[in-house]
Amino acid sequence: MSTPSLTQRPEWQALQNHSQHIKQTHLRALFAAEPQRGDDLTTEAEGIFLDYSKNRVTAETMQLLWSLAAACDVGGHVAAMFRGDAINLTEKRAVLHTALRAPRLATILVDGRNVVPDVHVVLDRMSEFATRVRDGSWLGHTGKRIRNIVNIGIGGSDLGPVMAYEALRHFAARDMTFRFVSNIDGTDFAEATRDLNPEETLFIAASKTFTTLETMTNARTARAWCLAALKDDAAVAKHFVAVSTNAAEVSKFGIDTANMFGFWDWVGGRYSMDSSIGLSTMLAIGPDAFREMLGGFHAMDEHFRTAPVESNLPMLLGLLSVWNNNFLGAHTVAVLPYDQYLKRFPAYLQQLTMESTGKHVTTAGASVDYETGPIYWGEPGTNGQHSFYQLIHQGTRLIPCDFIAFARSQNPLGRHHDLLMANVFAQAEALAFGKTLAEVTAEGNPDWLAPHRSFEGNRPSNVILAESLTPAMLGKLVALYEHSVFVQAAIWNIDAFDQWGVELGKVLAQRIVPELESATDSDLKHDSSTNALIRRYRSMR
Repeated sequence: MSTPSLTQRPEWQALQNHSQHIKQTHLRALFAAEPQRGDDLTTEAEGIFLDYSKNRVTAETMQLLWSLAAACDVGGHVAAMFRGDAINLTEKRAVLHTALRAPRLATILVDGRNVVPDVHVVLDRMSEFATRVRDGSWLGHTGKRIRNIVNIGIGGSDLGPVMAYEALRHFAARDMTFRFVSNIDGTDFAEATRDLNPEETLFIAASKTFTTLETMTNARTARAWCLAALKDDAAVAKHFVAVSTNAAEVSKFGIDTANMFGFWDWVGGRYSMDSSIGLSTMLAIGPDAFREMLGGFHAMDEHFRTAPVESNLPMLLGLLSVWNNNFLGAHTVAVLPYDQYLKRFPAYLQQLTMESTGKHVTTAGASVDYETGPIYWGEPGTNGQHSFYQLIHQGTRLIPCDFIAFARSQNPLGRHHDLLMANVFAQAEALAFGKTLAEVTAEGNPDWLAPHRSFEGNRPSNVILAESLTPAMLGKLVALYEHSVFVQAAIWNIDAFDQWGVELGKVLAQRIVPELESATDSDLKHDSSTNALIRRYRSMR
C-alpha cells in the first residue's frame, strides 16, 4: 500500500479543518477563555524559555500537530540523522553536523567508521594553532606578531563565522582585529584590508574544494596584496592557512598543508560553523570558549534527540512554523533578536532556513502541492521597530515573529537593558492583542482618525528568553534553529541538505565571464536581454 501524499493524510486534513475555526478566533478570545494560557503554552530546557502562547493555537491544535509529526515519522527521521544514515538523498551523504560537537568518547559511525576521533583531531590542531597565534608565538614572515585575521569564504564559510564573531565579540581578544571577506565585488576586499599591515595579517581561505569562484578570487587577490608588501613567495606560508580538503590546490597556492584544517562531506556548508570553518571564531574567543560553544550545541542536540514532543523546543518551533505557513497562510518569519551582538543572526538564519527548505519537490522527486520554505528575515531590536514593524502591526500580511532576548546584558548601562526588555514584551503584547476601534475612540480620538490608530492584533509570535548570551548559549540557539528546520523538512518530505538551486547561476556566470572580456559579439548566444546587457556593459566599461 502506497504512502498517501502529505495533503491527503488524515492528520493534515484534520489540521486543515481545524484551521478554519482558528482563523475566526482572536488571541484576545483565546486568552480570555484560558486564564492560565501564558503558563500552559510554555516550555523550558537547556536554559532556554519558550513562550508560544501568543500563537494562534489551542491545546487541540498542538495535539493535531503532534499527530502530524508522528504520522510523518519525524522521530524516525531524527534517529536516522543521529545514526549517520545517508539522509541527504540526492548527494548520497550522511548529515552529521551533530558529530562536530559530540564528546570525545562518543561513537558515531559513517560507513562503519567512528568519525568522532577524526573531529577531535582537527579540533585539537585548531586549538594548538589558535593558541600560538593568540599568545604571539606564531609570527609573520618579518617576525612581527599577527594582529589581524581576515576570513575569506562565502555562504556557510562566511555567514556562520561572521555571525559568531559578532555574537561573541564580548568574549573576543580585544588586541586583535577580525575582518570577513565574502563578496566577489572588489570593494569588499579593498575595504576589509585598507587599514591593515600585511606584516601583521593572517588570512584564512575557507573553501572545501579550494576552487570556489568567489573565495579563490579573493584569496588570490589577498596573496597578491600580501606579496606586494613582503616581496617573497615564502611569506605565503606564514600569512595564509586553509580550511579545505584539497591538499594539492592548497599546496599549489603556497600554503603549508600542515596548516590546512579539513572537514568532511557529511557537513553541509550552512551547518559548518562549528567545524574548522569556525577557525576564525576560535582565534577570536579562544579554544576554551569555542569548546563551550560546542557544548551548547551538543546539549541542544541531546534535548532534540531525547525530549518528548510536547516539551521539545526544536520540535515545537518547527511544528508552529508548519502551522503558520501551511494552515494560516503566513509566508514569512521575522527573527527579531533584542541583543545588538546578534545583529547578524537573522542573516545567518536566512541561509540555514531558506537554502534548506527552499525546495519544490519531495525526496522522491514529485512536485509538492503545498507551501514549503517560509522566508526568514529580520533585524535587531529596537532598530526594527523604527523600520518595518509598521508593516507587521498594521499591514495586510500575517508575519509571525520570533523575539529573542536575554535577562542579563553583557554591557549593563543604567536603565538600558530594562528599556530594551520592556520593548520585547510590549511588542509581543501589542502584536497579539492590538487595539480595537472602540478603545481608540474611547480615548477621545475623532471618528476620522480612529481607524488609522486601531490595531487588529492577532499577530502570532514566540518569545525565546535566556539568561545571557554566552558561547554555550549561542551554540544552543543555533542548534535550536538547525533542528527546527529539520522538523519542517521532515513534515514536508523534502531534502533539507542539498542546494541544487544555487548551481545554475554559477555555471552561467562562468560562461559569461569570457564573453564580458571579449571584444566581439559573435560569441553571444544568450537570450536577447542577456546579450543586450553584455553589450551595454562592454560599452560602459
